[in-house]
Amino acid sequence: MPENHVPDVTPAPVRTRSLRLGVAGPVGTGKSSLIALVCRELAGELSLGVITNDIYTDEDARFLRSAGVLDPERIRAVETGACPHTAIRDDITANLMAVEDLEDDFAPLDVVLVESGGDNLTATFSPALVDAQIFVLDVAGGGDVARKGGPGIARADLLVVNKTDLAPYVGVDVAQMVADGEAAREGRPVLALSREDPVSRATLKAWVLEMLAEHTGGNHVPQDPGPMAPHFHADEDDDHTHDDHTHGDGEHAHSHSRSHA
Repeated sequence: MPENHVPDVTPAPVRTRSLRLGVAGPVGTGKSSLIALVCRELAGELSLGVITNDIYTDEDARFLRSAGVLDPERIRAVETGACPHTAIRDDITANLMAVEDLEDDFAPLDVVLVESGGDNLTATFSPALVDAQIFVLDVAGGGDVARKGGPGIARADLLVVNKTDLAPYVGVDVAQMVADGEAAREGRPVLALSREDPVSRATLKAWVLEMLAEHTGGNHVPQDPGPMAPHFHADEDDDHTHDDHTHGDGEHAHSHSRSHA
């Protein structure tokens, strides 16, 4: 080696960890099918992993493995043993460990999708667990669901109105349901999705890629949808809204911010 040779000590670029993308919504809205769709659309371009949540089974993980959308080892199951929202918001330990183990085993991963077990309209992910979240409704749940609000509907990074190909069979006006969702979300994006529709599939793929670019560029800050969206009771004036507060009645105080499974 020449005496004046200076070794190259330029550090290798540090890769940011994966984009952790949560998928939540009521039972039966098609969360697992949406994750399968994302994997089919992006597995050829990105390195992906999936964490599923069920109370006492690994059924969602087995569904995704059987669909052949990813190497089965990249799909891990968390059995929450309680209402699903507790493991994605209240005590995220099991999910966080599962995500980190997956990232270690298959580094570098681009995206880890974390599926909540089916829960109610108040279920949202802790921003300590995921960087962004999708909330899924489906037309078979009723056209009025989008305007009922809740933190997932109102504040998730993306609201998906799923299974739009079923709308003619259940009497739902998809355009109205999307408009209701847009009104509840104050400009945040809403996607009408059918796995039979290539345009909506491409839109979902583009959204995930855009979110990944924002994440890797350091331009996305995870937002907490909050425990309860502002709401009002039908017997009150329209301008009397409740945010996160409690009503006291002697020893029987109760909170509007509590989630019910």
